Amino acid sequence: MYNMHDLRLIHTDLKPENILLVSSEFVKLPVCKTSDETNCRCLPKSSAIKLIDFGSTAYDNQIHSSIVSTRHYRAPEIILGLGWTYPCDIWSVGCILVELCTGEALFQTHENLEHLAMMERVLGPLPEHMIRRADRGAKKYFRRSRLNWPEGAVSRESIRAVRKLDQLKNLVSRHVDSSRSSLVNLLHGLLKFDPSERLTARQALEHPFFKDPT
Repeated sequence: MYNMHDLRLIHTDLKPENILLVSSEFVKLPVCKTSDETNCRCLPKSSAIKLIDFGSTAYDNQIHSSIVSTRHYRAPEIILGLGWTYPCDIWSVGCILVELCTGEALFQTHENLEHLAMMERVLGPLPEHMIRRADRGAKKYFRRSRLNWPEGAVSRESIRAVRKLDQLKNLVSRHVDSSRSSLVNLLHGLLKFDPSERLTARQALEHPFFKDPT
């Protein structure tokens, strides 16, 4: 990722489907003490990965379309119409890592207001300066500088979908040992609302989570 960004390229559509293993070789490990292959799990021999689908990739100095990224992995600045650059890829990576931990997409939604409400549920309130700068199309999601939620929800199902989420630390701790606090710290760095405060790709690779994975 940092190589792409060094080349001034923004992928704009990072998601699990666009991240592949370099090798298809795997080993079978038994889940329990039995020779039955149905009770085995397959682990790849190599963790090397590659990115695919560069059809939406853009240079930073190109004219940018207003909407990019697949919905579940779309950064808040895109929804708010604030413009986007390299940090939108970093947000997507954060969403992907949470999904790898939990087995489910973090923000399972197809509607902007619900999506923003889910973000606030998991990460806390959106920064006021981002709300103030939101474009005309996004202003309708707010009342008196706060998200118009749950008042603006389209259905009770939508409200329930947001309520079933939890703070990021709690979501991750259900699936990862509590001693791995560096992972939660990394995720918070990748999922900063303000793109200027988000970790860069290089900074993320220098994070203690990758330096000391034990």
